[in-house]
Amino acid sequence: MNILVTGSRGQLGSELRELQGSAASHRFYFTDLPEFDITSAGVAEAFCREHGIGAIVNCAAYTAVDKAETDVALAFMVNRDGAAVLAGAARACGALLVHISTDYVFDGRSCRPYREEDPASPCGVYGQSKWEGEEAIRRIGSSHLIIRTSWLYSAYGQNFVKTMLRLGRERESIGVVSDQVGTPTYARDLAAAIVSILEQFDPSRHYTGTFHYSNEGVCSWYDLAMAVMSAGGLSCKVLPIETSDYPTPATRPAYSVLNKKMIRKEWGLEIPHWHDGLLRMLEHDAVAPLITHHS
Repeated sequence: MNILVTGSRGQLGSELRELQGSAASHRFYFTDLPEFDITSAGVAEAFCREHGIGAIVNCAAYTAVDKAETDVALAFMVNRDGAAVLAGAARACGALLVHISTDYVFDGRSCRPYREEDPASPCGVYGQSKWEGEEAIRRIGSSHLIIRTSWLYSAYGQNFVKTMLRLGRERESIGVVSDQVGTPTYARDLAAAIVSILEQFDPSRHYTGTFHYSNEGVCSWYDLAMAVMSAGGLSCKVLPIETSDYPTPATRPAYSVLNKKMIRKEWGLEIPHWHDGLLRMLEHDAVAPLITHHS
């Protein structure tokens, strides 16, 4: 099967690129700006037809959560309109669309892990744009799987874990929010889950599903920062602070743990614990310069 990956220079797209060898029966087309603009309907459909695309994995997104509060038009153009364009291309070409969404479609006021059928109540412009992207895909009716994830990090790109590694070398102490709880997700593990799903994909079926995927376990940003410093051999002291002590333009969900029962059952996935994922990420050559020693 020929598989189109959009946003391939980001965290998840880069991890999929590294894992393509484990799916040797498939041919991957890795694309990103400027050569492939997901908001251009003509470009997307023409590409899918020309290359006989059987599945699209949409890793492209506007993810600058705070900037989205003022960059509203671009956030919706990418996260809503771009998703709709890819769904239209998938429908026209009979392809499966695997679309990556976010825990930000929920408001974070729950006291139990969010299930797929829980009502959406997006946080801010970013969450609203991603939710409307999901709804556009469902409305267009292409064969699709929507996968919501949370707290994504990788050896590639910019993310919380890499920021903690950098600050851990530069500072003696740092304050990190302790009253926002969720689950970190190693992008390599999510990429492996997507490859596993694609391996099980039946082209004769029409898929219409929404699933949750993050690593297992629960922690706060403070807990994650502590784990990064410890595993990275960094002496920077991490101080717990409250969300109110660190105001941001966009509201963050206070609780964004995702229930993953459905994706485990439907696709037979074994999901690693977040701390295991963190240790494996820290062994990656791309982050070695940020680590004093690995213990």
